[in-house]
Amino acid sequence: MNANAADTERDLPDIGKMLCFSIYSAGHAFNQLYRPLLADFGLTYPQYLVLVSLWSRDGRTVKELGEALFLDSSTLTPLLKRLESAGLVTRTRNRQDERQVLLNLTAEGQALKVRTAPVSKCISEVVGIDAETAQKIKVAIEAIRDAIYKRA
Repeated sequence: MNANAADTERDLPDIGKMLCFSIYSAGHAFNQLYRPLLADFGLTYPQYLVLVSLWSRDGRTVKELGEALFLDSSTLTPLLKRLESAGLVTRTRNRQDERQVLLNLTAEGQALKVRTAPVSKCISEVVGIDAETAQKIKVAIEAIRDAIYKRA
């Protein structure tokens, strides 16, 4: 092995020490944890996030929702179409501004809020950390995310 190859190999990061990998793998673990819980409701994790967002503020525009969830319209549109086909949301053009698409929960979408309420409790129990620690971790991860987006 030549000196350059040895230097390159030595400079490779250890995946177990990479913050980005820890965040990525934790995200993957959360997806795996949510999957069976949401399957009972016919939802994927991204669909659930859309619904949670609309439960907190119904009547958002697609653009507002995309900004809240950090999703672009090419990812969000098919997801919203599936939720609309399932009878959980409606998409309508804003009468004041035809360029905007408004999202509203249907009665069935609204009712799902109550039915899915146990999901959050189950996740909290599995994660097993107190609310204060969870909040500190959340704030730290959001600061990392925001710094990355600020640079991009």
